[in-house]
Amino acid sequence: MILPLRLEEVSFSARGRAIIAPLSLELGAGPSTIILGANGAGKSVLMRLMHGLIAPTAGRVLWSGPNTRSKQAMVFQHPVMLRRSALDNVIYALKAAGIARHERERLAREALSEVGLLAAARTPARVLSGGQQQRLALARAWALHPEVLFLDEPTASLDPSATREIEAVIRGFDASGTKVVMATHNLGQALRLGDEVLFVHQGRLVERAPAERFFRQPGSAEAAAFIKGELPWV
Repeated sequence: MILPLRLEEVSFSARGRAIIAPLSLELGAGPSTIILGANGAGKSVLMRLMHGLIAPTAGRVLWSGPNTRSKQAMVFQHPVMLRRSALDNVIYALKAAGIARHERERLAREALSEVGLLAAARTPARVLSGGQQQRLALARAWALHPEVLFLDEPTASLDPSATREIEAVIRGFDASGTKVVMATHNLGQALRLGDEVLFVHQGRLVERAPAERFFRQPGSAEAAAFIKGELPWV
C-alpha cells in the first residue's frame, strides 16, 4: 500500500509568483476526494504535486510505500494518444509498466471492455471522439489497476452524454477499490462523484469537508460564494 499520502507544508512558486500557499494534508484509502475550485485556483498544480510530476518549492510529498510510480496513474483533460490503435495504446501502457508480453493483450482487451471500447479496439486512437479518447485514457489506467487514480478535469471539454459515460467509468474505479482524486470546477460533478471536497481558492486550501456537508453548509465565505456562483474567476 502506498497510502496514506502526506503533504507537509508543501508550497509551489513559478517565476516569482506563489501558485500554492503552504499546506499540509493527508489522503487515505477509501472515499473519493474532489479538489474543487474555480479555473486558475491551483487545482491542477496541487494534483501534479501529489502525483510527482512537479517538485514542491518547499515542503515534502510523502507516500507510505515503495514503488509509488507503478501504483498510481493520472488522466488529463486532453490525454495524449499514440499513433496506434486503441488496443495498442493500452498494450503500450502495460509494456511500459513491465507487464509480461503474454499477458498484455488479454489485460488490454479487458480494460477496453470495462470502458465500453472493445468494439473500437482496432480503430486508430486519434480518430476517436473526444469522449472515446478520454475513455481510452481511463482504459490505460484501468489495465494497470492503480491504487490511486488522479483525474485532472477529465470531462471539462466533453458534452453531457460523454460526461455521463466518463463518470460511469470513474464510479467503476471507485467501486473497485482505487482511490480517486479528481480536480474539477463543476459543482454538480463534485456532488455526484465526491465523498469529500478539498476547496482551493487562489492557491490556498480553504476548506476540507465531507461533500454533503460542504454543499449544505460550507464553512468559509469563499466556498459559499463559489457554490452560489458569486466567486470571481481568475
